[in-house]
Amino acid sequence: MGRLSDVEIDVFRWTTQHGHLTVEAAALDLELTVEVVQQAATALTARHLLRPLQGAEAETRLVSVAPETAAATLLASIETSLRSQLAQTEELRGDYNALVPLYAEIQQTRRHHTPIEEVRDTKTVVKLIDDAIAHCRVEVITCEPSREQPTELVEHASDRDLALLRRGVQMRTLYQHTARHDTTTQEYVKQLASTGAQVRTLPELFGRMIAIDQKIAFISHRNGQDGAVIIRDPSTVSYLWAVFEHSWILATPLNPGHFGTPTISTEAKQAIVRLLTEGMKDEVIARRLSMSLRTCRKHIAEIMESFRAESRFQLGYLIRARLGDASSATAGHIDSVVDAACSTREGKDGAGSL
Repeated sequence: MGRLSDVEIDVFRWTTQHGHLTVEAAALDLELTVEVVQQAATALTARHLLRPLQGAEAETRLVSVAPETAAATLLASIETSLRSQLAQTEELRGDYNALVPLYAEIQQTRRHHTPIEEVRDTKTVVKLIDDAIAHCRVEVITCEPSREQPTELVEHASDRDLALLRRGVQMRTLYQHTARHDTTTQEYVKQLASTGAQVRTLPELFGRMIAIDQKIAFISHRNGQDGAVIIRDPSTVSYLWAVFEHSWILATPLNPGHFGTPTISTEAKQAIVRLLTEGMKDEVIARRLSMSLRTCRKHIAEIMESFRAESRFQLGYLIRARLGDASSATAGHIDSVVDAACSTREGKDGAGSL
């Protein structure tokens, strides 16, 4: 039902003024055709604004009705329908609201059984790690390529780890060798060691990871530090745990009072040479080994001095010459060559800095 037209308003006015509608007379006065006046009368009757005149001439005469009365008559059914729809809406809303806690509970259950889950919010990741560690019963292993984390996160992790160790849970942590010369890490290691934790270092690590009771693992998200991938798949968690164990066997124990040793310096040089032979630039090597570019280049200079090389090209040639058959050379062969070349210098100079 559309809006009242000007013709319908004119016909309603004429009918109200004359007491009843006579189509022919109205058409003459309004300068309209009889058909147009009749159509307007039909529309006004549908709106309850006109009604048949009671009596013998009711079929030919229409009288106007007070607009508020017509509105009440017409809108009563509409309002009744709306109230019914509103009541039905509230009932449906109640049904949906009743499902909200059910859905949340199931989603929470699914989350604990989802094999792989990506979480991009750091606060959520920390909360999930805290929850998993709170339920830890046997052991937590962590792999930390660097401790370049916000201060509040480092402090939170320290408090959490110490509380874990006081509960009697075992904890093993892998750092890179460069962590041995970080003051914050040294203090942290002293605290961990005093409560039974074990810490070891390697020149290079496979990535950041926290694994708990061989049931769940947290690894860094591929797009950066803001977020993590949570792994609950038993086979994948077992594989990551095995990777950690392999690295742990190769790593050097880090004990308070023995943060830097000649062995660590030599291992750092071995790692640098391996990466140099892969064609990596100084900046990439420094980033991979979590050391400053200046320290990296200092090690390279010491390696060149150990081999008595005046250029990097000559260094590569001398290393290849000592390896013999370069096509069959392995990382172990390279390490042994570097170890032999650097051992004399390390014996003279003592522990190198990382």
